[in-house]
Amino acid sequence: MPCNIASIFFITIHHKKMANVNPVGWFDIHVSNFDRAKKFYQTVFNVQLVDLPIEWGKQAVFPFSPESPNISGALVEKPDMKPNANNTVIYFETEDCANEEKRIEQAGGKILQPKMHIGEFGYISMFLDSEGNTVGLHSRK
Repeated sequence: MPCNIASIFFITIHHKKMANVNPVGWFDIHVSNFDRAKKFYQTVFNVQLVDLPIEWGKQAVFPFSPESPNISGALVEKPDMKPNANNTVIYFETEDCANEEKRIEQAGGKILQPKMHIGEFGYISMFLDSEGNTVGLHSRK
């Protein structure tokens, strides 16, 4: 079931183009203790997070509705993560990650993860912006 829910979300939400009003399509909150963080967010927001397939790493998705204009995201376990104010990653929707990726370094950023395939969900790339924030790009092609 988790794979089906995630598939519906990405297929519905991520077919939208950057020209839409809301350019951010997803967020990750990096956590070092997955179970503790999952319990925290479920308790604070009174929701149930859905675990994604373990082959993607330990992740749990927040509730979402394909009909809603709002975005959703996931807790993502990063065992070596040190708590700080920069452990949430947002993903901007793009036509093709490679287009924005070409402009990152000349604008003062740094590529962390060049464009990579993430299965049925398309492609992502990760970069540091000019202020040291980790940011992601997502595209279907």
